[in-house]
Amino acid sequence: MQGPAVFMEISLEDQAQELRKYFKSLGAEISEEKSPKGIEDDLHKIVGVCDVCFKDGNEADIEAILNSIVSIMVSIPLERGENLILAFSQRLTKAPGPKLGIIALQSLWRLYNNLEANSPLRYHVYYHVIELASRVSCVTEVFSGVEQLRKEFTASPPSNEQMQKLYRLLHSVLKDNNSELAAKVMIELLGTYTDENASYAREDAIKCIVTALADPNTYLLDPLLSLKPVRFLEGELIHDLLTIFVSEKLTSYQAFYQNHKEFVHSQGLNHEQNVKKMRILSFMQMAERNPEITFDEIISELQIQDDDVEAFIIEVLKTKLVRARMDQAARTVRVSSTMHRTFERAQWQQLKTVLLAWRANVQSAHEAMKSVTAAQLELNAPPAKA
Repeated sequence: MQGPAVFMEISLEDQAQELRKYFKSLGAEISEEKSPKGIEDDLHKIVGVCDVCFKDGNEADIEAILNSIVSIMVSIPLERGENLILAFSQRLTKAPGPKLGIIALQSLWRLYNNLEANSPLRYHVYYHVIELASRVSCVTEVFSGVEQLRKEFTASPPSNEQMQKLYRLLHSVLKDNNSELAAKVMIELLGTYTDENASYAREDAIKCIVTALADPNTYLLDPLLSLKPVRFLEGELIHDLLTIFVSEKLTSYQAFYQNHKEFVHSQGLNHEQNVKKMRILSFMQMAERNPEITFDEIISELQIQDDDVEAFIIEVLKTKLVRARMDQAARTVRVSSTMHRTFERAQWQQLKTVLLAWRANVQSAHEAMKSVTAAQLELNAPPAKA
């Protein structure tokens, strides 16, 4: 079997011919001769058989070949660039096995980063990057969050429909391994809908709610209620369930579950995990109203066994949603601060009061410092001449 050529100081046409010879040696249906129609046709033929290189047993050779194709693609102006790049990307996403998949992903990522920042093709390549990265379990190496994603397409923003398609893909590949990031992606997706088309986002809205409820690290769910597609679900069971997690107690969830067991399980939600989360949320609500909570109140309100109270409090403190100290001897929990489950008018008023007090304290300190400075200047001033 002929090894891959090393392309140094040769023309694009000669590089293409060497690639033709290499693929021919692997049994691809391609001529070794240059195309009389020029480099674009050469590249079209090469892309059509490029996945044959996965039969080569040498991973270093495969990587060199794929990178050579990328170098030609980004070195010439392509009138038919979209079709070629899409065909190349689609073939790479089918690379067999994890090792070859990673090699293909590296080449596809190199292609993406070498396209002009304002090229609309970057979106299409990025979409295939995510598809391939998902197959080889490397999604978080190319996608770190929605803020980073926005920056990727600053120069050439995709259409709203394209971004919705990408967000759905990201959610589907993240939901099983990174539920927190998947939830953020889904919230971003729902934010792309307007009043005019929010009613068409029903499936996305349900997925968003379910992902957030199932995520063991997501407790503050109030922002979901303001999303337009979620508001269109009012009156449905999924919206009722979300409302319970936003503002109600454990007993409300248990009553809902008793009446709608099949519905909860049909959404892929785990009842035991739901109870665990509702206990923590209910404790937060107790902490908002009372800075000192007895073990007996926790046992009664949260339906926890006496022996499990201390372990439960430790779990709550791990979330960092509540700051508190546990007094085992007195069987009490002394709360110093807690996150609010909902942020409504009362919380805004409380925040305003705190900020006004802070501003008054700053002004008082400023005036005190001015007095100290004036006194110090007067003390250091030379004595007046007689």
